[in-house]
Amino acid sequence: MDDLSSLATDSDDTEVSGSHTLVVGGGFGGIASALRMRARGHKVTLIERLGALGGRAQVFEKGGFRHDAGPTVITAPFLFDELFELFGERREDHLDFVPLDPWYRFHFHNGEQFDYRPSLEDTHKEIARFNPDDAKNYDSLVETSRQIFDIGFTQLADKPFTRFGAMLKQIPHLLRLRSYLTVAQLVNRHIKHPLLRQALSIHPLLVGGNPFDTTSIYALIHYLERKWGVFFCMGGTGKLVAELHKLLERTGVSVILNTDITEIKTAGRRVTAAITSDGDVLEADRIVFNGDPPTFYKHMMPSHKGRRKKALPDAVTKYSMGLFVLFFGTTRTYDDVAHHTIWMGERYRELLDDIFNKKILADDFSLYLHRPTATDKSFAPDGCDSFYVLCPVPNLQGDIDWNKEGPILQRNIVEALEKTIMPGLSDAITDDFYMTPEDFKKDYRSMHGAGFSISPTFTQSAWFRYHNRDPHLDNLYFAAAGAHPGAGMPGVLCSAKVVDKLVAAETNRQT
Repeated sequence: MDDLSSLATDSDDTEVSGSHTLVVGGGFGGIASALRMRARGHKVTLIERLGALGGRAQVFEKGGFRHDAGPTVITAPFLFDELFELFGERREDHLDFVPLDPWYRFHFHNGEQFDYRPSLEDTHKEIARFNPDDAKNYDSLVETSRQIFDIGFTQLADKPFTRFGAMLKQIPHLLRLRSYLTVAQLVNRHIKHPLLRQALSIHPLLVGGNPFDTTSIYALIHYLERKWGVFFCMGGTGKLVAELHKLLERTGVSVILNTDITEIKTAGRRVTAAITSDGDVLEADRIVFNGDPPTFYKHMMPSHKGRRKKALPDAVTKYSMGLFVLFFGTTRTYDDVAHHTIWMGERYRELLDDIFNKKILADDFSLYLHRPTATDKSFAPDGCDSFYVLCPVPNLQGDIDWNKEGPILQRNIVEALEKTIMPGLSDAITDDFYMTPEDFKKDYRSMHGAGFSISPTFTQSAWFRYHNRDPHLDNLYFAAAGAHPGAGMPGVLCSAKVVDKLVAAETNRQT
C-alpha cells in the first residue's frame, strides 16, 4: 500500500488556498462535499472503506444480472447538475436522466392498482377511480406541500442549524405550516379514501421515517416531485457514482479506497488528523464525515460522544427501520411490472407500529419493488429481468435472528409476489441473494443496522438533528443522512451544501 500520510499531504500545483480537507466516507454526501471543497481551491482527500465509492449505492453483479444496491429514485436532479457546473461541465454530457411514468405503481392487498403519474390530469383520473372527491382534494394537498416546500426546502434545506437561535426564528413558520402534525395526519386532512391515504403518505419511508411519527415538514416531497419529477439514471445509480468518481479524478481530488478510519485526533477545539486501521496518520485542516454520526461518536471519538449537544439522550434516540433487501434475476420478463412498484400489504399503520415501535418481525409485510429493466435493458441478459425488493423490517434493536428469519422472509416474499403481480416467479427466479440489517451494520457501519440513520421525527429534525458542524470542534463537519437536513439523495446533497457554507464562513473568519 502507498504511504497514505504522504499521499494526503503532498502539494499540488493546482491548489489555490493551501488548505487540506479530508472527507471520510464516499457516499453521495461525501462525494458532493469533496467536489465543493475542491471547487473552493482546497486540497481534498476522500477516504472510503469499501472498494468503490457510493456508500449504500454499491453495485452487485451476479449471473449476468446487475443490481443497484442503494437509492434508485432520483428527484431534484439540479443538485447533481450543480456538482458538474462547479467545474464548468454539464451533467447531461456524462449522465442521462430519464423521466419515469408512472412514478410509482401501487398494488394493494385487494388487487387494485394506482399509478402515481407525472401529470396532474393523469393523477386526477387515477385518484377519481377510487374517490372523485379526492381528485379535487389532491390539489389542496399539493398546494399545502408547496407551502411547506417553500420554507422547508427552498429556505431551510441548505441552511445551517448549528445555533438554537436559528431554530427559534423558524418557529412561527413551522407553526403556521402545522409541522407539529405528522405526515399521515396532514394527508388525512385532504384525502379520504383509505388506500389513497396509504399511497400518498408513504414518502417518509423513503427517508427512513414512519408516516405516523414523521413531522409533516416531510410532506414537501409531494411538491418536490411535482416540481422536478422522478428520474432514473441510465446505467443505474452505479453509473451515476462512476461518473462522479471520474469528475473527482478530473478535478484533482485524491480518492483512496479500501481504507478504514478508526480514530480522529484532536487538539483543543480542533480535529487534526484521522488514523487508519493500518496506523497511517492523515493530517488535515478540517474533516468532513460522511457516515452515520452515532457510529462516528461512539467508535471514532468515544471521548467526545457525551459532549455533543442534543435534545434527546442516546437512550431515547429513535432510529429508522432496518431493511431486508432481496436481489434476483428472472429467466423471463414481467412487462406489467412498473419500474417502481409499491406492494402494499393489508395492514398499514399496525405493520409500521410493529416495525418502528414494537420492533417485531410480523408475518406480513409491504414491499418496494425495483425493476430497472423496465427502462434500461442492460441490467439483465436478453429476455430476462433484474429486480430488487426492499422490505422494511425492525432494526437491530429488535431481537431477530436473521440467520433463521432471512431465508423464511425471502421465501414468503417470493410466494407473495408470485400470487399477485409476478406469476411463475418461483420457476423463473435465479441468482438470488439478500441483505439484512446485520449487513447494513457490518458493511456501512450503520448504528443498529438502521437503513437511514436516525428517524426524521420533529424532535430529530433541523437543530435537533445532528449538526453539520460539531458544537465543540470548530473544523469537524457532517454531510450525512443523520445530519441536517436528513436522509435521501436530496437530503445528503443538501447536507454537503450546508457544510460548504459553514466552511466558507470559517474561511472568512480566518481572513
